[in-house]
Amino acid sequence: MNLRRKLGWILIALLGTGSFLTALAGKPADRPNVVLILADDLGFSDLGCYGGEIPTPHLDALASGGLRYTQFYNTARCWPSRAAALSGFYAQQVRRDAVPGVPSGTNGKRPSWAKLLPEYLKTLGYRSYHSGKWHVDGKPLANGFERSYRLDDHDRYFAPRFHSEDDVALEPVPTNSNYYATTAIADHAIRCLKEHATQFQDRPFFSFVAFTAPHFPVQAPASDVERHRNRYLSGWDQLREERWNRIQSSGVVSGTLPPIEREIGPPYDFPDALKSLGANEVNRPLPWGELSSSQRRFQADKMAVHAAMVDRMDQEIGRIVRQLQTMGHFEDTLILFLSDNGASAEMMVRGDGHHPDALCGTGATFLSIGPGWSSLANTPFRRHKTWVHEGGIATPFIAHWPQGITHHGALRKTPGHLIDLVPTVLELAGGNWPEKDHPPEMPKPPGLSLVRTFAQDTDLKREALWWQHEGNRALREGDWKIVATGVNSAWELYNLAQDRSETINLASKHPERVLAMAARWESMTASHRTTATTRPSASSLFPLFPEWKHSASLFVLTTPDGADLPDGVTLESFPLLVRLGRDDFDFTQACPHGEDTRGTGSSFRNRILGHRQGFRCHLGADSPDPRQPAPRTPRSLGKSDRPNRF
Repeated sequence: MNLRRKLGWILIALLGTGSFLTALAGKPADRPNVVLILADDLGFSDLGCYGGEIPTPHLDALASGGLRYTQFYNTARCWPSRAAALSGFYAQQVRRDAVPGVPSGTNGKRPSWAKLLPEYLKTLGYRSYHSGKWHVDGKPLANGFERSYRLDDHDRYFAPRFHSEDDVALEPVPTNSNYYATTAIADHAIRCLKEHATQFQDRPFFSFVAFTAPHFPVQAPASDVERHRNRYLSGWDQLREERWNRIQSSGVVSGTLPPIEREIGPPYDFPDALKSLGANEVNRPLPWGELSSSQRRFQADKMAVHAAMVDRMDQEIGRIVRQLQTMGHFEDTLILFLSDNGASAEMMVRGDGHHPDALCGTGATFLSIGPGWSSLANTPFRRHKTWVHEGGIATPFIAHWPQGITHHGALRKTPGHLIDLVPTVLELAGGNWPEKDHPPEMPKPPGLSLVRTFAQDTDLKREALWWQHEGNRALREGDWKIVATGVNSAWELYNLAQDRSETINLASKHPERVLAMAARWESMTASHRTTATTRPSASSLFPLFPEWKHSASLFVLTTPDGADLPDGVTLESFPLLVRLGRDDFDFTQACPHGEDTRGTGSSFRNRILGHRQGFRCHLGADSPDPRQPAPRTPRSLGKSDRPNRF
């Protein structure tokens, strides 16, 4: 194969193997737009349509015109949930939750095969927009989004210091401005929709709207708070009973309401922070009647702010819906709404600190709802965010799509999980998940498409759902669930068909079932760890030309952060053809014969970023075995052979 022809095939390989999906031009009528709305630390029953007392008319309207899922799950924590929702894999599989012995967790970096949903959708003709919280590795525009407003300051609703637009840092928001995070996120989402309507009306879109509400600190506009100010003076015990009555009458959950676990406090202990919050704060869900009058007033004010945050989020969702209607795309848009985890019992002080004399809900305060109100928010379930009992992982899930969902106001009891979102959206978008030419180290995706459940409540024939976070463990097989708190606790066993709220532990009655399910949990855990540690094979680097695995030329695509070589690949006098996001350029790395140049892309990042201009493409001579001595420098192409920049 001559040099020019070979280079052409290389470019085709680079452009063609980045996707596992077949591109479709235009927007056929049966391919919906998709708006994925993610709340932060919302309790299972905080919405009116799930039994809550907080007025949420816009979400309630979506539920009455669509579907409510009663057994949908997240991962119990912010960043693992986002990884699962956007990648289609369990967070541990893609190193976005802790895997022992593997760089992973909140700072973990996904393997090269673990692309995000917008990258797949782009090949199908979609444009993607991100508005709000990110909490994923990498940057939005490098992961398939066309526009992004990224809010990285999770401690300040009124004056964030850390936020960016289209991956470019913005100035901190001054205090006493009219900024409020929930409104700003919706503003950006609406701007993107307006731009799409005027410039890309023939293309379908994916909008990821990630609110930070109602995550602590509880902060909301005073006018919103005032509407709820006295609603919570009756306390968490009575209001929990009232929620439970509404939940049962609506058919969302049946069974038994477990008693509040009075001994369960925040998952992390910050005694100094607790002292700074004053004498009216409590870190246990004590009986309401045991609190002093000043404590009851203080606690009621906190929950009023939480309610105001949910109320405001619902109002902003209403604005997004109206924009869809104005564009004429409300009917052909699939709107999905859910939360990243259950309500939180965490109590801490961050950001600008807490000023005890400041009015509750203002930017001068840093308060959390605590375990008392979190127990209310997660009614009828036990535990909170970070635990993998139902209170930590169960989420409201609303699906609304007038052209594709005809059973309005129906309930779906089919169990589902965040890992199901990617296969669902890709099926509707016209793609396959995955196709046969996916990298060999990419495991079989664990999620299932929910599309069949849009028409009827059907069994998806799922083998199991799996959880692990900070030592908390769970597995669900059919209606049976094992769950344990911490690495040393014994497994509990529940029949969720009869006992969704996990009140009757059946482990002693069915020890064989516990052992069998525990063995499956261990097997899945080991499998996820293997996936997280697997290095890419040579054939996955050169899927069209396996014989190139011994070529002296290595070609890699990179993100805007620099040259990212696939994990496990070493440089041995290999020249690199580098594509840097939208800014394409060529780079040659030559080394003297015999010099040890082993390293990863990050070790060459500074050198590459420092030479972004003026490089030509160099192609090294083939070597049948990279272990043989390499040429001192790659052969440079002649002038007539130099390729155009692609």
